[in-house]
Amino acid sequence: MKILINADDFGLTKGVTEGIIKAHTDGIVQSTTLMMNGKATQYAIAKAKKHPSLQVGIHLVLTWGKPLNNDLAILTNKDGFFKFSKLERELHTEELTAIKKEWQTQIDAFLSSGLPLHHIDSHHHVHGWKALKSVIIELATMYQVPVRYTESLRNESDLLLTEQIWTHFYDSGVNNNLFSHLKDLPVKHVEVMAHPGFVDDDLRQQSSYTMKREEELELLCSLQLPDWAKRF
Repeated sequence: MKILINADDFGLTKGVTEGIIKAHTDGIVQSTTLMMNGKATQYAIAKAKKHPSLQVGIHLVLTWGKPLNNDLAILTNKDGFFKFSKLERELHTEELTAIKKEWQTQIDAFLSSGLPLHHIDSHHHVHGWKALKSVIIELATMYQVPVRYTESLRNESDLLLTEQIWTHFYDSGVNNNLFSHLKDLPVKHVEVMAHPGFVDDDLRQQSSYTMKREEELELLCSLQLPDWAKRF
């Protein structure tokens, strides 16, 4: 089995970014995904360029912070922040058009950094919303990069990064039994979603998932890939 350990939220804050870098240089994290509207996006880009062995994808955002486009009021609340929560909802045509435009802007901003685009995923897994299936397929095809597995895309095997994703290395699921859970999965390749990081003031203000990131970081720096597993 091939295993890809991916760290979400690269660029969210400097502390999260530093934690991801450490989880790569001193641990088993192989890739990460960058938020183009994060508190430390440019800092993360600079760090990634100093560590080219870290594969970097894009963490498309729809539920946190502000859009990169200033003319998409249909996506925001009165304060200019994205109006969507992580709860899946129906979307009308005008919203779908605006989301596609915003996500294209985010991807183009990533590409303008000079970093090679490894894959596409999203904050809070919104790319798995059924209403956004056609949008994400179009973007993956347009930019010719694979997409993180979601149930809504399970029949689009040509576009998927892996056959399955393990999302349980999170919160109460953060423990050293990770590989025992993966060993019996009936797949040839799987992605493990991780959220390592150092807690800083920005993170405390932006996220409810804080100290567990440091616990994840410690484990990801101590665990070793077992003999039966291969790096993705």
